[in-house]
Amino acid sequence: MVDDNHDLVMVLGRTLRCLGYSVQNAYTGPDGLAAAVQWRPDIVIMDIGLPGLDGYEVARRLRSEPALRNRGEKMGLIALTGYGQPTDIALTREAGFDAHLPKPYELDELEKLLLSLGPT
Repeated sequence: MVDDNHDLVMVLGRTLRCLGYSVQNAYTGPDGLAAAVQWRPDIVIMDIGLPGLDGYEVARRLRSEPALRNRGEKMGLIALTGYGQPTDIALTREAGFDAHLPKPYELDELEKLLLSLGPT
């Protein structure tokens, strides 16, 4: 999970852990990229407006990272962001995100995305 909103990361991270997910937190684009490359999660939930590198660039780099492309399964990328205009949604798709969920989000909708993007 990558978001510069520490409160959101704390609350959503705790909720996801209670639902049985393993969660790692990062608060900047570069830290999120490094954590994803090192940890190789099944799914990354990421904001777009991040310090250091925005979520679009992190997604592009994750999609082009050889160590992640060769892992056999595609890492799921969910944009969880306040950027909700049609142009924002198109940009998330172009950057390699699988889903775009605008804030404020519904936990039920996020759970459905996690289930649909997670390992089968």
